[in-house]
Amino acid sequence: MAKVPDIKVEPPGPKAKGIISVDTEYLATSTKVSPLAVERAQGSMVWDVDGNSYLDFASGVAVLNIGHAHPRVTKAVCDQLAKFSHFAGTDYYYDVQSRLAKRLCSISLGSERKKVFLSNSGAESIEAAMKIARWSTQRKQYISFFGAFHGRTFGALSLTASKKVQQERYFPKVPGVTHIPFANCYRCPYHLEYPRCDIWCGKILEEIYFDTMLPPEEVAALFMEPIQGEGGYIVPPKEFVQHMALMCKKHGILLVDDEVQAGIGRTGKMWAIEHHGVVPDVLCSAKALGSGLPIAATIFRRELDWGKKGAHSNTFGGNALACAASLATLDVIEEEGLVKQAEKKGKHLRKRLEELKDRYEIIGDVRGFGLMQATEFVKDRKSKEYAVKERDEIEDLAFKRGLILLGCGRSAIRYIPPLTTSLEQIDMGVDILEGAIRDVSKERS
Repeated sequence: MAKVPDIKVEPPGPKAKGIISVDTEYLATSTKVSPLAVERAQGSMVWDVDGNSYLDFASGVAVLNIGHAHPRVTKAVCDQLAKFSHFAGTDYYYDVQSRLAKRLCSISLGSERKKVFLSNSGAESIEAAMKIARWSTQRKQYISFFGAFHGRTFGALSLTASKKVQQERYFPKVPGVTHIPFANCYRCPYHLEYPRCDIWCGKILEEIYFDTMLPPEEVAALFMEPIQGEGGYIVPPKEFVQHMALMCKKHGILLVDDEVQAGIGRTGKMWAIEHHGVVPDVLCSAKALGSGLPIAATIFRRELDWGKKGAHSNTFGGNALACAASLATLDVIEEEGLVKQAEKKGKHLRKRLEELKDRYEIIGDVRGFGLMQATEFVKDRKSKEYAVKERDEIEDLAFKRGLILLGCGRSAIRYIPPLTTSLEQIDMGVDILEGAIRDVSKERS
């Protein structure tokens, strides 16, 4: 099986153009960012319909943590399909769903007993967390952060504050959400400098908000990504996350940890919040949990359960095929030691990205954990003006040379290859990336 990108026809080729034409005609406008028409994929490689092969540094937006078409997942899904594919796990019982729930509780954080609600997507897992918080606390308000992305359904969108386009024409959303600035030390919203700031971005919640306009006894939950994803792969200081956790505990506010993009081993820990030494009350997982099959989980302290039939449910959550894929995915991660591999390979990737920063002024910042890394591109390091056009050109040029990338934030590129990607493939990808950065930088000068 090929492990090297090979561009035979400049993408998009003729077959890809045909697919794109039909797609444009009949599918609703979405978020497509690349003219890639996929025919097949294996491990860290992707082939398009015109015979081009690419190295994948996007993993289907952080979904394929164990690589494309892992044989263990394929077998598990086929074996389950031969038995039955679906039987509404919220209304009936079957073993594959029960085993997955037990497995998820066993790998969740903290010593307290847990329960799980299974659904289909990250946004659904957040919606479930919002309902759990209201139901169990009987409080009505929420706290979220600027830069946060929690999904696009109306409840999740009300917590989201990542991009203007996601909000346009959707007002009013679910009421009762207060957004506060996130701990972005590269672009501090208060123009302070870490650590002399004494984590003011965390302390302001109690010192200003709670005293002036947000009674803490009315707040059901605080929603936080341990690393902001769509917002630009922003990594907060450990002290910030720990301060917010202590503040939540003090006021009886549930801490909801959104691990939809950062979880399942991607950061070199099973859950990204482990880097901060914090145990959440509720944890939301999706994306990589099913290796491409739609499944999500909201894991929470047992005493928060609805305890009343019909208070929350769905039809496809806990789908038998998705549960089988998820169990196989967790087996692969454990048996192949992929969490440790993500840590090791992430350090290598980070070293290579830091070397690029040393060579190219267009790179303003490098950040992330494990195989969840990003570079932010700027027009000038002093002003930190966003280099949006240049970022897009780098992403496009790299794609034409066989590397699949994905932007995030205003002017960053994220690097999220499968955890099974070899060190040689990581070097190959960074070499392609450097060529694109070098050529775009030359055009600027």
